[in-house]
Amino acid sequence: MTVSPARPRDEGAIADTAADSLCKRSARPWVLAATILASSMVFIDGTVVNVALPALQRAFGASASDAQWVIESYTLFLAALLLVGGSAGDRFGRRRVFALGTALFAVASIWCGVTGSVMQLIAARAVQGIGGALLVPGSLALISASFPANERGKAIGTWSGYTAITTAIGPVVGGFLIEHVSWRLAFLINVPLALLVIVLTFRYVPESRDQRASGSLDWSGAALASIGLGCLVYGLIESSNKGWGEVTVLATLVLAVLMLTLFIGLELRHPTPMLPLGLFRSRNFSGANLLTLLLYAALGGSLYFLPLNLILVQEYSAFAAGASLLPFVLPMFLLSRWSGGLVDRYGAKKPLVIGPTIAAIGFAWFAIPGVGGSYWTNYFPAVLILGFGMSISIAPLTTTVMNAVDQSLTGAASGVNNAVSRTATLLAIAAFGIVMNLAFNVSLDRHLKTSNMAPEKLHAVEVQRAKLAAIELPEAASQSEKAFLKSAISQSYVSGFRWVMLLSACLALGSALSAWLLIAGRPSKT
Repeated sequence: MTVSPARPRDEGAIADTAADSLCKRSARPWVLAATILASSMVFIDGTVVNVALPALQRAFGASASDAQWVIESYTLFLAALLLVGGSAGDRFGRRRVFALGTALFAVASIWCGVTGSVMQLIAARAVQGIGGALLVPGSLALISASFPANERGKAIGTWSGYTAITTAIGPVVGGFLIEHVSWRLAFLINVPLALLVIVLTFRYVPESRDQRASGSLDWSGAALASIGLGCLVYGLIESSNKGWGEVTVLATLVLAVLMLTLFIGLELRHPTPMLPLGLFRSRNFSGANLLTLLLYAALGGSLYFLPLNLILVQEYSAFAAGASLLPFVLPMFLLSRWSGGLVDRYGAKKPLVIGPTIAAIGFAWFAIPGVGGSYWTNYFPAVLILGFGMSISIAPLTTTVMNAVDQSLTGAASGVNNAVSRTATLLAIAAFGIVMNLAFNVSLDRHLKTSNMAPEKLHAVEVQRAKLAAIELPEAASQSEKAFLKSAISQSYVSGFRWVMLLSACLALGSALSAWLLIAGRPSKT
């Protein structure tokens, strides 16, 4: 998880604002509590819904592409609006925008919890993403405005540590609720948390804004980025169902290229762009963001399919699937201080080559297990190795991004890097879905050709291909036929899962290569 301060603002402006509006010392822990709870809601929802997807597919009879959109609609607007959300806080008041984002997130969570169809759920998740884009950048901006400079670093460190812990615990708690109560409660639990955040915010958090902010917000850039990324994701996801030659798929992909081209052109001319392209003149900054794009594509894409594999194929409970990733967070929690000093001791290049390379080994390990077997021998080593590789990578990556630009641009630089990581996940889930569908269908065809079942029974499976591992077995089939079909479906999903994990390993190695070629041994200022 990358740190996401608010969008561009001068460090001096933060200091001036903080000097003018520092809250009382006794109130600062409550400011920290409000920002931790709010950010945790967003981060948890980015992971816990993965665990809920099998239950959602069963509840709504949803296809695999529908399940993808439940994740993608949220990530799309979170990624596209994150930067302009930070700028809005700087301009209109950080507390106001933060509270607005929290309230919008709560309303959308209620909508998610009471929805009656998968299309309504996708729309509600999109609104959640908009709320998240308003509140996440404000979290660290409020901390910066409420704590003096000599306490700010410790406060941000506390925020990072607790949000990491809650993000790890979230899928476990969510899995328990899904298994023992309802998947709806995984969304509705956000409501009391959001109400508490809003009360704490208006009771203890002082208002602050960047008095030096000028010019209009880049709403046009945000719209073009949202439309362009949305069309691109739609084209990639629907290509698996309709084929690349289908008119709507081709049209949306062409529109995506057009919108994203217009977005780049607009950002080059806009006086206050949401994406300051001048930052990429720094070789270290460009290299760090290319690394982020590749490594977080591998991470986000693979972790989307892992819970589906564990629940639908390996027959883990939702609680067990949520708990399976705890060893991923453990190394990051234990090694955070150690990894934070790696750049000072060895420079940026070495840890950013070694960390993703170790992560690639973890991804490749996921491709080894088949159907069945023990978690401790099949998945625990992969999760632990992946967590160790990421723990070596994250702190040096953040340090490299910050050190690659002038101090006055560190907020913008970190915001861009966070948006890149979200966009990487957005695109990876769509692209990996193509790989999964192709491998699954090839393997399923091969298995079904060996069957002597009646054509109508095979047809009952064929028409459900879009559900992948969630295919329901035909009731008319005998027990032996059901066992054969279940094995065929499970083996086919594992075949696709292996390709996804091997692709993730290749992307991680590509990120290590980008660090080797583009990032200097020691961080440099531009």
